[in-house]
Amino acid sequence: MDPVFKIISFDKNSSARVGMIKTSHGEISTPVFMPVGTQATVKGVHHRELENDIKAEIILGNTYHLYLRPGIEVIENAGGIHKFMKWNKNILTDSGGYQVYSLSSNRKINENGVQFKSHIDGSKHLFTPENAVEIQNSIGANIIMAFDECPAYPCDYNYAKNSMQLTHRWLNRCISKFNSLDGKYGFKQIFFPIVQGSTYKDLRQESAKVISSKECFGNAIGGLSVGEPHNEMYEMVGSVCEILPKSKPRYLMGVGTPVNLLENISLGVDMFDCVMPTRNGRNGMLFTTEGIINIKNKKWTNDFSSIDPENITWVDNYSKAYLRHLFTVNEILGKQIASIHNLGFYSSLMQKARDKIINGDFLNWKNKMVAKLSNRL
Repeated sequence: MDPVFKIISFDKNSSARVGMIKTSHGEISTPVFMPVGTQATVKGVHHRELENDIKAEIILGNTYHLYLRPGIEVIENAGGIHKFMKWNKNILTDSGGYQVYSLSSNRKINENGVQFKSHIDGSKHLFTPENAVEIQNSIGANIIMAFDECPAYPCDYNYAKNSMQLTHRWLNRCISKFNSLDGKYGFKQIFFPIVQGSTYKDLRQESAKVISSKECFGNAIGGLSVGEPHNEMYEMVGSVCEILPKSKPRYLMGVGTPVNLLENISLGVDMFDCVMPTRNGRNGMLFTTEGIINIKNKKWTNDFSSIDPENITWVDNYSKAYLRHLFTVNEILGKQIASIHNLGFYSSLMQKARDKIINGDFLNWKNKMVAKLSNRL
């Protein structure tokens, strides 16, 4: 089947909207948060919990890490990433551009692509726009991303401009390669280009126009949430969403806190991913309907109330005192409970946002939630 995206409802008082992406691996209701499964697993979370408790409709995999381990040949021999990891719903892979960016001391960028050293054994590798697309084609994700350069923050204007133009030239090569390939595993893949331009509004707008002109299935916004103040992020996203076509899904990469998600939904973003709910959860930070909890704090020692009063997932039946105990004795179950809770919270927040948009009272609800979710309990 040909993947489709349709808008179901627009908010009357903001740019928020509810939509649906449909692929051969099922439907994705938007706005959506995608749990990050870097190495073909959402760390510490079983698929049964992802599907039944967290209600994830799509998860994210990482091209750089999967390319290094287990390697593309293994994934191809398994019949693609869905069969390899036994996940029958949607998967998105990033192109590896951000991971290469994070290896700043171990990579060299030129017109052809990026040469980098593996963080595992120091071996040398080359990612080009063409082979980044080929690798993702072999992995077999439903949605694959263009290979881009993600500039560091802060960077000067000329570097940001040159980086953006390089990303655009690479994009043309990515599209040419994508159009020459068929899906390896019996279904059509979806391709997203990526808007860049650092925190310079004119560059962001120029990039959004170039990306829009390619008329791909959807469009992504990259290079944010890399250290810039949140108000700058919102300014860049707002200016970009005014240009990116309303008829196509918009994906803000690597974002972010629950507040970030709500504010960017109001600007017109449809898709998000971030390691925060699982990474922060493993370190004892819980996002709840009442605010943010550091479960390691002594104040929870004798608090036998549930983790979240709304009991979002089954793990919320555990008490704060019990979860604190698990962290105190470094029991791995504590990290699993916190990860499942946080992912369930993010998923529930997206469901509530969709309901509020459809019901016409999203903006008032969003403003109240932003205030509440900023609390440190």
